[in-house]
Amino acid sequence: FFFRNTCAAVLTMVVLLVRMSVIHLFVSIWVQGFSFYNRPKQTGLHLPRQASRTPLSDPESSLLSTTTAKTSTDEATQPYKGPRVEEALSDIFIPRVLPEGADEELLWVPQTDTVSFRPLCLCVSGGYYVNLLRVKGAGLLSRHRHPGPVHGHVLKGKWRYLEHDWVAQEGSYVFEPPGEIHTLVVPEGVDEMITLFHVTGSLLYCDAEGNVVGADDVFTKLELAKKHYASIGLGEDFVQQFVR
Repeated sequence: FFFRNTCAAVLTMVVLLVRMSVIHLFVSIWVQGFSFYNRPKQTGLHLPRQASRTPLSDPESSLLSTTTAKTSTDEATQPYKGPRVEEALSDIFIPRVLPEGADEELLWVPQTDTVSFRPLCLCVSGGYYVNLLRVKGAGLLSRHRHPGPVHGHVLKGKWRYLEHDWVAQEGSYVFEPPGEIHTLVVPEGVDEMITLFHVTGSLLYCDAEGNVVGADDVFTKLELAKKHYASIGLGEDFVQQFVR
């Protein structure tokens, strides 16, 4: 009899525990479902937060900003007032390079009856020279090779190289790489050709096979200019203004 009562009591407790678990499960599901259906809807579009409005600056702040900007501008437009590098060479300024009048015509150094040059910078320290090359009428400059680079800008007239099919005319720019061999020709119908050339290193005159038969560089240009300016009464030292 005792055993039978004990089993009944245990069975009753098990049934109560199962009922309580089932009730707890249903309550949890109902609470979660209520929370899901009542949460804020999400559209999938994430809008940025509205930026806070910056209050307008007061007049004193605006005046300070304007004053600071004006001070920076004034400082930027001031010339350099510091010490000059003692070893630096002086600059060269030539206000007008194309010939105007008989006096400036004297500055051209003749190489032949129709070919002349006007020195602008004879840089003996850098081994290059910048000059204006002028050819009057149709003509030809001897075939030559450049070991260094050459830059050219045509100021007047036109010319071409026998070795190329392009024609350099007023306004044209030309770059001649080291090793280039060419023959400059000014065609018929051109009264005067003037081109600014920046030549680094030597100009090697050569025959049709490329054999060197002569040379020019900044030092030969300098000697020609000295002799010319001495011969017209300006003196050899006149060329020193172009030497660096």
